Parts: sequence; structure tokens; C-alpha cells
Amino acid sequence: MQYLTGYALDIQEKVAALLKSGRLETRLKQRYPQSHSELNRDNSLYQCAMGLKQAYLKRSAPLAKVVFDDKISLKHQALGLHTYATRVQGNKVKIRNEIRIASQLKQLPDPLIRMVLVHELAHLKEKDHNKAFYQLCQHMEPDYFQLEFDLRLYLTLSEHQQPQD
Repeated sequence: MQYLTGYALDIQEKVAALLKSGRLETRLKQRYPQSHSELNRDNSLYQCAMGLKQAYLKRSAPLAKVVFDDKISLKHQALGLHTYATRVQGNKVKIRNEIRIASQLKQLPDPLIRMVLVHELAHLKEKDHNKAFYQLCQHMEPDYFQLEFDLRLYLTLSEHQQPQD
């Protein structure tokens, strides 16, 4: 259960028991009954990110791109990436901020995809995962910590359902 390694042992044991009994999937479906995501296309993902940015991060650097990316591997625990690139053109410096989210997350419920967006958008202001970073995440998404845990449960379930090599 690589996605839950930072959690207390008793929580990991409860999740393991839910997995073993087959009840974890039922619990997640009860919490997130929507069967498909509205945020499963690049355009809708971009629109959602721009709405969040406009509401909470008006003064932050502009976003050039928000897309799902097939090259991001969940095996390395990367759900999304925020890239920051500067280019010099003549005497002007151009800054490009891009957010890329693992394509495997397309099938998740919208609140969980939105949580990943919030996480990556928070990096526009706070580069490190520090107290200010998580306060900003929670400001943009009050249920941030619960959504992050639920995302980890989804990933744990997905990992458990895949055939072992």
C-alpha cells in the first residue's frame, strides 16, 4: 500500500481490512456516486484550472497549458507536475507555467481531479510542500485533506486490483 505509507499504522490496517473484505470500492462509490468525470478532457481541465486561478490566485503567473499527460507514471507517486520555464526572446523574458496531470486520473470523480488541480495551482505561489502551501490548498479547497486521502484510497484500490507481475 505505497500510497498510504505516511499514514498511521492503524489507518493502514483498516484500509487493508476493507480491501480484503471487498468493501473499499463500495465505500468509495458511496462517497463519490458520479460514474463519469466532467473533467476528463484537456479543455474542461483547463477551464476548471482557470476558474480556480481566477478565484484564488489572480496575481500569480499566467498558465500556458493544463493537460492530461500519458507520460506521467503513478508508480513514482507523481499525480501531476507543475513546470516553470523561462525563455529569453530578445530583451524580454517569457515565463510559461504548465500543469500536467497523469492521464490515468481521467476516470476519477471530479472532486479528486479538482484536488490535484488545486495542489498543482498552489505551486504557482508556494514551491515547497510547507505549511503555507497546505494552507493555500485548504483555502482553495476546504476538504483538501479528505480529498487527498480519498484519492490515495482510490489509488490503493487500483493498485490492489491490478494483476501482480
